Amino acid sequence: MLKIKINKGGIPLKGKINISGAKNAALPLMVASLLTDEPIALDNAPALADVRTMSNLLGILGVSVDCSGSSMKLTAKDICSTTAAYDLVKKMRASVLVLGPLLARAGQAKVSLPGGCAIGVRPINLHIRGLQTLGAEIDLQDGYITAKAPNGLKGGAINFDVPTVTGTENIMMAAVLAKGITTIVNAACEPEVVDLAKCLNSMGARIHGQGTQKITIEGVDKLHGTKHKIIYDRIETGTYAIAAAITRGEIELIGEGLGALMLGTADVFEQAGISIKKTELGLMVSADKLYPVSVSTEPFPGFPTDLQAQIMALMCVTKGTSVVTENIWENRFLHVPELCRMGADITLKGTKAVIKGVRKLQGAPVMATDLRASFGLVLAGLAADGTTVIDRTYHLVRGYENAVGKLQACGADIEEFLSNKSPYEEKLQRSFA
Repeated sequence: MLKIKINKGGIPLKGKINISGAKNAALPLMVASLLTDEPIALDNAPALADVRTMSNLLGILGVSVDCSGSSMKLTAKDICSTTAAYDLVKKMRASVLVLGPLLARAGQAKVSLPGGCAIGVRPINLHIRGLQTLGAEIDLQDGYITAKAPNGLKGGAINFDVPTVTGTENIMMAAVLAKGITTIVNAACEPEVVDLAKCLNSMGARIHGQGTQKITIEGVDKLHGTKHKIIYDRIETGTYAIAAAITRGEIELIGEGLGALMLGTADVFEQAGISIKKTELGLMVSADKLYPVSVSTEPFPGFPTDLQAQIMALMCVTKGTSVVTENIWENRFLHVPELCRMGADITLKGTKAVIKGVRKLQGAPVMATDLRASFGLVLAGLAADGTTVIDRTYHLVRGYENAVGKLQACGADIEEFLSNKSPYEEKLQRSFA
């Protein structure tokens, strides 16, 4: 079991951190390789467990994946399988993105219902209804989505009940090879959706309106290969900005266009007392006095749900009362009991968490429950007195590249290790020693 140990919290972090390519952009861009028999070259690819999982899944489907540093070359010369099995799909919900491209190019697909973090129900009914609008015949049986489009896909008008990032991406990739024009109303506006559309257009697609709530796709007969640089990770940017603030440090975040990617978070950070200044290489982040803020997670350009656990950790050590409202996932407060084990004062009221700041958190053995909660607990440990051991941090390596190394380079007394014992068992053993 992978664990992270913060030997001593309260050390102000100082230094530089290179922001990696965005996980949530890299995965759909990798899947886009299924749409052409020519190579796709991706630069700025992050070295993450989810990227490896997607590489394995695409390899089974017939995609050749060659990696060299942060560069990837994906070639789907021939589709040798149209089945995405449970063993791989259960590891991350983004696996369902292969559904649209397989239907568009091969005319059929069998994809296991997706898995991922235990943060709530992950319905894919919007994906299915969208693909049915494009002419797909879909059955759900034995935990699999079986889809066919024997006569090819045809353009149609799709109106999502709520914005869905993977749903928008799935339909967009299916529609680029459909006959006619497809419109997606109430589409997701996230930068990762825009990045995918940019790449698809460079492959010969005709997509308009990306970044707005209405996307129009004119279907084409064939796509070709391309070279594309993945955008930097806005969630990683926000996470390390909070790391600088919670330790009262100063970190320069390195990467192109980070300021634009912080739309939806910059205002909240400013209200919380976090200073963000543009530099030649990226952003300089620091904090002196912190202030309580009330935050509601919303689709982009609102405050992202993927930063909810991190901002909550910051509010735990901010004088005053803050309220965090989770509007995206119904089960994304699993980190709250763990923060309370460290001395946080948090009360849950339905979709709201009321946080009364404490003078100091105390190090404790805690357990990560999902990807972002993992780093929320790391942040708490970086600010806490004493030692913090975080169990089940295999979640963290799904979405953060070399997190421990990046924090160590800024002065954090942190390490990762493997252990067969839970933090609770280790604490019990120490108490009897």
